[in-house]
Amino acid sequence: MMRTGIYARVSTHDQQTLPMQLSQMKDYINNRQWTLTAEFQEVGSGAKIRPKREELLKVARRREIDAILVWKLDRSGRSLADLITSLNELRELGVVFVSITEALDFSTPSGRAMAGMLSTFAEFERDIIRERVKAGIANARDKGKPHGRPKTASNKLDKILELILG
Repeated sequence: MMRTGIYARVSTHDQQTLPMQLSQMKDYINNRQWTLTAEFQEVGSGAKIRPKREELLKVARRREIDAILVWKLDRSGRSLADLITSLNELRELGVVFVSITEALDFSTPSGRAMAGMLSTFAEFERDIIRERVKAGIANARDKGKPHGRPKTASNKLDKILELILG
């Protein structure tokens, strides 16, 4: 029986897909007659270090699981390089990696090839979003709209004093 670790992640607390991700992964495990051994949930940007993901990888390194299951490939790696490094390490450890949304099993040559392509597109999508956000910020600044952290009380007081005292 495959001892399985699952990893679910959303980018923000506003997203409500964690329960759905977990439910679908648990259904997958039950249908395959695998055993759920470790469950990790995380809220945070995919571009940053994620402690729960690192914990799952440590569990894999200790060979406490035989498979890692994610809901979608882009939930796992921070970048293409990070994903490839992780997948190679898991392969060397003999730990299977499965992404259920894309129906990918990276224990096969075709699955590994598809993982590389999908992760490239996931990284591309994140870069496009980053560019849009930067363009939106620049546009707002050009129009004089405030952006960033709110001004502190002392900054506001300085402005008021400047207006009063001229």
